[in-house]
Amino acid sequence: MTKFQKLTLKIALSLLVPCSFAGIIHSSAFAQTTSVSSTNSSAAAAPVQALYKALTDAQTKGKTLQQRVMIITPAVDQVFDLDGILHRSVGLRYETLKPSDKARLLSSFRRFTIARYASSFTPGDNVTFKISPTVRANPTGGQIVDTIIYNGPDNPNTIDYVMSQSNSGWRITDILLNGRISQVAAQRADFNSTLATGGAEGLATNLDQKATQFLHN
Repeated sequence: MTKFQKLTLKIALSLLVPCSFAGIIHSSAFAQTTSVSSTNSSAAAAPVQALYKALTDAQTKGKTLQQRVMIITPAVDQVFDLDGILHRSVGLRYETLKPSDKARLLSSFRRFTIARYASSFTPGDNVTFKISPTVRANPTGGQIVDTIIYNGPDNPNTIDYVMSQSNSGWRITDILLNGRISQVAAQRADFNSTLATGGAEGLATNLDQKATQFLHN
């Protein structure tokens, strides 16, 4: 696996995504068959644009890990529906958790997400991003923003974003690696395995440990 392939995998696995999108297979980026209005397209793509701006700034302005964390944190809070992602990732068991357990998990999940991005985008990576000018309808609801990530002109990789709209606006609720692999299919088994053996505290501790590893790489 090349350095760029490893980087792309780290990017795509930055989220544990909701089970409602498991198994979705989509066509590759920029080959949409159904687009939406330009107004909705702009609104749905705005969170992805904000995320990519933060990741670009992390590479160009984040000389230290702490600086990159400070750059990326506001973007993560703005563009991802972390609470919804966590809820759907845990599944029905989430409703049985105590409010304190939910808060603990959300805090750890947020820190894990930020740490993974901060460790993935560093000065000298020179990763660039291209966002499709139009978005397409997701058959199960919401919209999909198609993007390509480049580490040089000959190293393109497709990363698409499933977007859902709420009272807070459009938010990212899933990431599709290579335009077709929902991350829930890649990580949900591990997520549930940790919950089954260690409960909410076990999962939170596991996420904390992974975040610490990323922050010390």
